[in-house]
Amino acid sequence: MGSRGRPEESRAAILTAAIAEFSREGPAGARTDAIARAAKVNKALLYYYFKDKDSLHGAVLDQVFRGLWVAVQETLTKDLPPREKILAYVGAHFDYIAGHPLYPRIVQSEMMSASKGKPVHLERIVNKYFRPLFTGLADVLKQGIASGDFLPVDPWHFIPSMISVIVFYFTSAPAMKLMSGADPLSAERISQRRMAVLDFISSALFLDSK
Repeated sequence: MGSRGRPEESRAAILTAAIAEFSREGPAGARTDAIARAAKVNKALLYYYFKDKDSLHGAVLDQVFRGLWVAVQETLTKDLPPREKILAYVGAHFDYIAGHPLYPRIVQSEMMSASKGKPVHLERIVNKYFRPLFTGLADVLKQGIASGDFLPVDPWHFIPSMISVIVFYFTSAPAMKLMSGADPLSAERISQRRMAVLDFISSALFLDSK
């Protein structure tokens, strides 16, 4: 694995290890030697693919947000009625996070770093991923409001609230496990949560929730 002769596998292994390390330690605490060790490569090979820790961190963020964008953009471009489209988006976003439960911690760490005046990658992430996603969702909301399907919500408030409902469950999973004594990331609990999220958002948005 730790060879330049297998670049795609080596790079993928480094990114996988980096995702785990950054989700656990954050950008400041993550260590490249720990990432190299987990990826079973030497540090020289890690720096061959990524010139420094900041470049690796940027690649991790791209991995997280590019995957989400690919997962949800198909639903936003389908020719569906507003209600079906918004529920398809919510389901796709939820399924993506459920399949990558470490990703919300990485996003949270990036937001916390930005709040401390160190938005190294945030502007690029916003322009490349956040803005197109927000614009697509805002268009769906406006269509649903115009057709009488949705309540007259403000996209600037509703979209962050909707995404929070999808994501917060996963960031709070350790606390919820302590409170309930059950694994919040078990298949059964994830299925229940998915249904609850769809029900909550449709009740908050649909003009007639029936």
